Amino acid sequence: MEEGKKMALLVGCNYPNTPNELHGCHNDVLAMREMLVSRFGFDPNRVELLVDKPGSTITPSGANIKRALNEMVDQAEPGDVLFFHYSGHGTLIKPHHSYKEEEAIVPCDLNLITSVDFRDLVNRVPKGATFTILSDSCHSGGLIDKETEQIGPSSAPNDTIIPASYKPKQIPFQSILQYFTSLTSKISRDIGSHLLEVFGADASLMFRLPPHEHKNEPKTKPLKPDEGILLSGCQKNETSADVEIMENGRKPCGAFSNAVQMVLKENSGPLSNREIVMLARKILIKQHFYKQHPCLYCSDENADAIFLNPPQNTTPPDRI
Repeated sequence: MEEGKKMALLVGCNYPNTPNELHGCHNDVLAMREMLVSRFGFDPNRVELLVDKPGSTITPSGANIKRALNEMVDQAEPGDVLFFHYSGHGTLIKPHHSYKEEEAIVPCDLNLITSVDFRDLVNRVPKGATFTILSDSCHSGGLIDKETEQIGPSSAPNDTIIPASYKPKQIPFQSILQYFTSLTSKISRDIGSHLLEVFGADASLMFRLPPHEHKNEPKTKPLKPDEGILLSGCQKNETSADVEIMENGRKPCGAFSNAVQMVLKENSGPLSNREIVMLARKILIKQHFYKQHPCLYCSDENADAIFLNPPQNTTPPDRI
């Protein structure tokens, strides 16, 4: 199989001038863009950047993020490498039809992109291409619905130290529900009904499909062995940090995004997806982020595949 093209979408949401403002998310994706081009050989013209910087012509709204992701997946062919880096708020939502909480990322307009949306994207990736998601947000574990957990929960020690500049990358579900209730004037705890009224066809598939179709979302595209790879900044029940770190010259950043950058800078050779996550965990522990445990969700084969390499180059180095 010939090596294909490499495409990336990098999204950083700082939510400026809001109660939920973060400070490091733009820095995270700018640093990642430089790394993709200089180390991994991405064509700069195939790396799309969406940030909610004042004056941005295209903002990282829910519709714009999904548009860019869909375009990337639609262009994918066997041998291609697809990459999505998200740095911003995450949340856990409880759909009206479900008894369990679901993961979602929170674009700048709060038009939630859920685990069902990511599962739909992954199901459409052609065989022989890979789709890697690096999500630096709260509650991001399991963001690709039903992907196999390779590196999961870990216990935290009792002597946890929280850095002074720590800010969780989370908007509580209740705050999002209250915001949309004020827009729609509906007396309902069903977040889907509010999002459908405000965003219509741009709302998440989770809310636009009948409840019985969510288990195998969508019904005509059943779950199958795939090339979806999720490197999450924390477990589902944890928060990721927006912080200033001494090793980064006190520039605001996401703790997980910064840890991945440090791993890549300290190791010039190829690294597997498993190695990236395990080494990032060690850096976060060193930096006293004991309660944030990056996780890995993917197939057994992709756990030991080389990070951001085409599928055929899957023999990992023997380091860990």
